[in-house]
Amino acid sequence: MTQWLERQAAVRDRRGLVRRPLARGADERFTDLASNDYLGLSADPRVAAAAAAAASLWGAGATSSRLVAGTTRLHLDLEQELSGLAGMETALVFSSGYLANIGVITALGGPGTLIVADEHCHASMIDGFRLSRSRTETFAHNSVEEAGRLLADRNEPRALIAVESVYSVLGDEAPLPALLALVEQYDATLLIDEAHSLGVTGTGNFRGHGSVAGTFLAGHPNVVVTATLSKALGSQGGAVLGSGLLREHLVNRARSFIFDTGLAPTSAAAALAAVRIIRDEPWRAGAVHRNAAALADGLAPALEARGTADVVPVVGRPVVEQTAGAVQSVAMPSAESALAAAAAARTAGVRIGCFRPPSVPDGISRLRLTARATLTLEEIEDGCAVLRGILEEHQ
Repeated sequence: MTQWLERQAAVRDRRGLVRRPLARGADERFTDLASNDYLGLSADPRVAAAAAAAASLWGAGATSSRLVAGTTRLHLDLEQELSGLAGMETALVFSSGYLANIGVITALGGPGTLIVADEHCHASMIDGFRLSRSRTETFAHNSVEEAGRLLADRNEPRALIAVESVYSVLGDEAPLPALLALVEQYDATLLIDEAHSLGVTGTGNFRGHGSVAGTFLAGHPNVVVTATLSKALGSQGGAVLGSGLLREHLVNRARSFIFDTGLAPTSAAAALAAVRIIRDEPWRAGAVHRNAAALADGLAPALEARGTADVVPVVGRPVVEQTAGAVQSVAMPSAESALAAAAAARTAGVRIGCFRPPSVPDGISRLRLTARATLTLEEIEDGCAVLRGILEEHQ
């Protein structure tokens, strides 16, 4: 085993795919264009105070699985308010978004279920497909036509289409209305991962409520939503949202819920406070959009100089235009160049994401930039100035 591990390490090093956790200090000063704290709620005093109060009242951990003694009033309140925010009937909270995806997919899957998955689905969904023992077919990214052909040819009595409302690497949106029409036509279920849209997308009275709320998808019997509490909500955990019948099924069949210690009360309280802030302060989602547009505009000169072939579409538009979400993605010539660019930015006080295989669904290494509601115009301008210089060096 040791020799095999050494060979694996050598391969990673040769291909520029070595990954290491990068510790940050609590007092470190940098421009954050890398985190998923889209609304800036992880450090919001109200969210932190809610977590502290829960720790004082309930202790640091849930103490057991949700079905033994791990469910508190906080968990139930969070599930009720989270489902209300997203426009779904009920919710079930898991210890992470990863476990939520695995739990619902394995509970709905099996030999009698065909899974039709977008090729850009997140790793947590892919692992769920594998564990479910379902026949799984992938379709070209956002190709409704190909997904329809796969459904039309199925022999299984049940079918599940799996997508993300906003994709985590490219940041583009799934064609949800067209996919809803498909599941209605073929009596299938549409599973939508809202990890990068809850708290960020939505319009009118539903701004920040996600891509499902306020649409025909919300509360639809053929629609299931998964979400994370660790991105826009600034906490930890995950959830599955759908019908009451689905929730009952998951409580009895989702192994990642049944056999896992419940979400810590501190995290449940923090997420609950964040849900209420999102509901009461829709300006935060608007600030994400404005800052994403300012970030794109600031990078435009460097990206245009590289040519449009290097500009990855974001939410249906080029990265140099305003986006509907926080994620923006810049293709790089190689894994090595992406790693070097991220390191140079970090040295200059700017944190950006560096995505290399196997984290990128199409094998193209990228820099991933995320806009946050709490970024100042000065931070965006300074960050873009640093990144323009780096992108010019790594064409």
